[in-house]
Amino acid sequence: MSSQTNPTNPTGPIIAMSDVTKVYNTGKVDVHALRPTDLCVDAGELIAIVGPSGSGKSTLMNLIGCLDHASGGSYELEGRSVASFDPDELADVRNRKIGFVFQNFNLLPYATAEENVELPMIFAGESAKKRKRRVTELLEQVGLADRSEHRPSEMSGGQMQRVAIARALANRPSILLADEPTGNLDTASGEEIIELFKNLHREGHTVLLVTHNPDIAERTDRTIVLRDGQIKEDARRQYRFEG
Repeated sequence: MSSQTNPTNPTGPIIAMSDVTKVYNTGKVDVHALRPTDLCVDAGELIAIVGPSGSGKSTLMNLIGCLDHASGGSYELEGRSVASFDPDELADVRNRKIGFVFQNFNLLPYATAEENVELPMIFAGESAKKRKRRVTELLEQVGLADRSEHRPSEMSGGQMQRVAIARALANRPSILLADEPTGNLDTASGEEIIELFKNLHREGHTVLLVTHNPDIAERTDRTIVLRDGQIKEDARRQYRFEG
């Protein structure tokens, strides 16, 4: 399947995959989690990656996020081959270039909202002064300025996911990857989280949402449908959904 590019962005894709595959060897049989896949993503896109369980969504996200390595094919991130990155460069990509948001939040249970958001900046070597200023800015951005000293057990699911999003933004990444970000939330909280992602997209962030929810997919600019480890549909809309 040939990849689609956006003619409105002549600078080239931020993500470029060609014939990328992922095969797991269980000892008795090879499991083809992702079959030859082409994918291009331009900076500033809002994309939903959808498909049934076992379709390859999480595998694709893990490869995009450099959490796993491909079995074959090529992957360029911001024009550089991921295969050429050494372990330190891969760690830097995961800390600085890509922000991750997970269904289960993955917050440190005994840390405050402020401390959870600050953590990636500590790993990046930012000064305490810069960390404090950035944490304050981010918690205000996600509407949790009054929850900075609260721990996860003192927050609702929606609030925890907002903290997780703030943490993902800490080092100003190029890409936000969200794996079922509303999966553990009630309808109202899930709606708030999607609106937050849409606002981040309007501000220029590249956002990829892995989801089972067709209503979420309908509110993105582009939907990629996976089945049996392959991209079966890749549809761009001609306008952005604002509802």
